[in-house]
Amino acid sequence: MNAAIIVAAGKGTRMGTPDKLLMDIAGRPVVAHTWARFDACGAINEIVLVVRPEQEGLFRKLGQGMRKPFKLVPGGKERQDSVWNGLEALSPAVKFVAIQDGARPCATDNLIEATFTAAKQSGAAVAAQRVTDTVKESTDGQRITRHLNRSQLWAMQTPQTFRVEVIRRALAAVREKGLVLTDDTAACELIGQPVTLVESKDPNPKLTYPEDAVIIERLLAGALPK
Repeated sequence: MNAAIIVAAGKGTRMGTPDKLLMDIAGRPVVAHTWARFDACGAINEIVLVVRPEQEGLFRKLGQGMRKPFKLVPGGKERQDSVWNGLEALSPAVKFVAIQDGARPCATDNLIEATFTAAKQSGAAVAAQRVTDTVKESTDGQRITRHLNRSQLWAMQTPQTFRVEVIRRALAAVREKGLVLTDDTAACELIGQPVTLVESKDPNPKLTYPEDAVIIERLLAGALPK
């Protein structure tokens, strides 16, 4: 049995808006688009949404019309705490789970399913995109420190999909060490768990800055039924 955890408890401070997840894009809040993608995906059996407690009623309204069973759980102090809360809410029968940013609403069925296929082989998989720009490192933010070989660089996206026992063990190690991570694959690196890269060949942007909304709206509008 497969599940998805949609992390939707953040405030999106870089957007400069009260709550970027509720921004109306292509006729509905961006997080509703994300939820609908996973609700429609044949690989998913149940969905857990990690939300701010004061928004639980709002999310229950957004869930009207969704077909798959869902649960709402409160977010934690850090993203990893929110994911942990989501894992705690999974049904016992769930063996694999996709963890998705609520602000990334364009993941395709093919991409979601491909991460499950890869995770079933290696235990962990992540949607990722090859880095095409020339990348430099700067230690002081003012001058170039060194050149990085872009042929070996990948930008991490979501979904990030895991065997449930693997991500539980990885996040338990993070909690034990008191670390703060922004990416679930980093927790796997901590315990030496290999993570398979699943190339995201279709656009899969995250709503982070205001200019991202324009791109996402075009993508979503093109995917909506006429």
